[in-house]
Parts: sequence; C-alpha cells; structure tokens
Amino acid sequence: MPVLDTSEHYPPKGRVIIHLDMNAFYCSVHEAEQPENYKDKPTAVAGSVELRKGIVVTCSYAARRMGVKTGMTVRQAMKQCPSLILIQPDFDLYRKYSRGFMAIARQYTPLVESVSIDECYMDITGSKLFGTPLEIAESLQKRIQTEWSLPCSIGLAPNKLLAKMASDMKKPNGLTVLRIRDVPRLLWDKPCDTLFGIGRKTADKLIKMNIRTIGQLAQTDEQLLIKHFGVVGSWMKSAAHGMDQSVVNANRELNKSIGHTTTLPSDIVAKEDAHRVLLNLSDQTCRRLRRQKLVALTVQITVRRQDMTTINRSHTLSAPTDTTDIVYREACRLFDQHWKHGEPVRLLGVTLQNLSLIDETAMQLDLFSYEEQPKKEALTKAMDKLRDKFGEDAVLTAGMLGDDPSALIRNKRIRGTSLQKDDGLLYIDE
Repeated sequence: MPVLDTSEHYPPKGRVIIHLDMNAFYCSVHEAEQPENYKDKPTAVAGSVELRKGIVVTCSYAARRMGVKTGMTVRQAMKQCPSLILIQPDFDLYRKYSRGFMAIARQYTPLVESVSIDECYMDITGSKLFGTPLEIAESLQKRIQTEWSLPCSIGLAPNKLLAKMASDMKKPNGLTVLRIRDVPRLLWDKPCDTLFGIGRKTADKLIKMNIRTIGQLAQTDEQLLIKHFGVVGSWMKSAAHGMDQSVVNANRELNKSIGHTTTLPSDIVAKEDAHRVLLNLSDQTCRRLRRQKLVALTVQITVRRQDMTTINRSHTLSAPTDTTDIVYREACRLFDQHWKHGEPVRLLGVTLQNLSLIDETAMQLDLFSYEEQPKKEALTKAMDKLRDKFGEDAVLTAGMLGDDPSALIRNKRIRGTSLQKDDGLLYIDE
C-alpha cells in the first residue's frame, strides 16, 4: 500500500502541537479497573484519612452533574450527592496508567513533555508518517480509550498555549483544533483569567486597569502592560493574540520539591504526637528522595491549625542531605519553634526543596563523625533494599510505631490523600 503524502496538512514553517489531558483521571482509572463498581456512577477520590474535613481530590463527571466539585470538603460533597461513592487514592495505580498513556504518546513522537501525572504536550511536527495532525489526534484518543479504557481531551494547535486552551474547550472526550486566526472569534470575549498563565490576582489587577477580556488585553498598549507587570506584560500581550514561542521539552527537569502532607482524623495537641507524624513524613519523603538519587538543601514544614489557617516554615541546611535523621531533626526544630504549646494541629507536611543530583553535588563530611558516615550510608542502603523487597513496614524505628494516620503513609494503597508532591505540584485532578 503506498504511503499517502500528508505534507500539505503540516505548515512549511512552524509547529503542530498536541495537548493531551486525561479526564477526571483518578476516578477514570478506578472505573477502568473496576467498571462493575464505578462505571457511570458518581464517584470521588478522597482518602479515609481525610474524611473528617478532607477535600475531594477529583470526582467523576456523573458526580459533577450532581453538583460535586473538586476542592469541596467531603462533607459538602456528600450533602450535595448522598449517593456519592468515595474511593481511597492509589498512587501506584495512577502511575501505572500514566506510564501507559504516555507510552502511547511516545509512539507518535519522541517530543513528549510530561507536565503532570495526567497531561502532556506532544510536538508532532515531524510525525507526518502517521497521518495528518487530525488523524494522529483521533488515533491517539481512540487507542488510549481502547488500550487503557481512559477518556481524554485533546487540543491541536500551532503552539503549546493554544493547544492547552483547546483541550479545555470540550470535556470529556473532546478534540478541538484551535488556530491563531480563530483566537479573536473564540477567545477575545472571555475573561482574562481564562487565558492559560493568567491567575486570579493578575486578572484582578487587570480589572482595576479596566482590562476585563482577552480581547481588551490584546488591544492594550504593550508598554503600559510592561510598566505594571514587567516582562510578563509583554508575554500577556502576545498570549492574548494566541502567540507562544515555548518549545515542547522532552527532557524533564529535576523535581523542584518532594514532599508529603497528611491530614489527621482528630487534632493533635501533644508535641510528642506531632513529632511521630513528622518522623513518618520525613522517612517517606527521604525514601523518595533517595530513589531519585537526589539530595536536598532546604527543609520545609506545613502546619494547618484548627481554624484552617496554614503556615509554611523552612530552613536551608549547611549542606545537602538525603538522610531521614537530619530532615526529621530539622522538621521538629521548625515545628517546636513555630507551634504554640497545646495549639491543636489538623495537618502536617514535610517538603524538601533545592534539590540536586547526588552524583553532581559536593557532599560535606562532618568533622566529628566522618568515620561513621560510610557505615550509616551502608545501613541506610541495606534498609532501603529490605523495604523495597518486603514492604515499607519491613524495617521501622520505634518512633514510627503508633496508631496515628501518619503510619498509613507507608502503605501506598491505603494512605488516603496524604498527598505526594513532586515538581512543586500538588496533584489535584481537574
């Protein structure tokens, strides 16, 4: 069979970009795994640890039609939809499905940029062999549905900005083509904060300047925007016209941060209880740090009080580390410094920042313990291997034992929405 010439469907100059966005990803994964339990039913992912005042991480489209929204408390969601089925998160399962649809995407082009667990950009400019851009998009969508039983929305455009905007236009199972010439007709009457990259605060500032729509932003003098927003003002002007020069980067950058948070089913008021939670959080965060062969220079803790106010406090160490003891000690010090004795705490988190590859980092030996350091590293590696093989509970310190929910963070299937943070992102699925 002769190969069809698809060149005329590709621009002689410029690019063809796809934004692939999975629909209600976490719920869709559970539906794919157990359709007999979840297909076409109102479901929401929210872990058991969070059920007291926890949030809906994502919900199915059936639940959305009943008024349930991402970010609602579980209590609000159940009131809105009494038949709502709550599902505990399973991040190993989500990663399996994420790897699955990403692998399909990479069969069409090596230029795939993963931006989160459930979305990616694809540069298919050089993928003429697989058909026209529309044929590739349709094939991609069909294969992901057939091979992984997952719905997805696809945006097809000449740049990343418009591809992202296009994928948001039709959900679920949408496929939208958005050209630069379509921007005035389709986007200019929309509020500024619907333009990807412009947040609520920036939009509020634009409103004070009497700039309310993307069209008005497109017509605003660039120098005026630069005066108020710096170089971002120039970008906003271009973006309002549908212009974007950013490239699809297949080489994923290092994580900006790695962390865990856990919401407690009942407030803790004793320092010893808080320290035990911080130990489990530090342990699992450092485990993930070592798996990725990274070290961290900054330790940050998150504390949420009874009135739902949240504080983040951090400290930069004198030398990078991947050691649980050091991270735990610093987390406890930060907590003790910023916590009022007896004040109820309902959420705790530990996040490691300023990450670097251990092979590319100059590690500092402690003058008084350098002889013991190789022994400690060997012991840590041995413990990691045991836990990799036999599970997270195979080797524990006495301080990790207890009935509080921080212990659940070691169980990848039932830890609930003690959510993991990578790349500085908290994965709350839209």
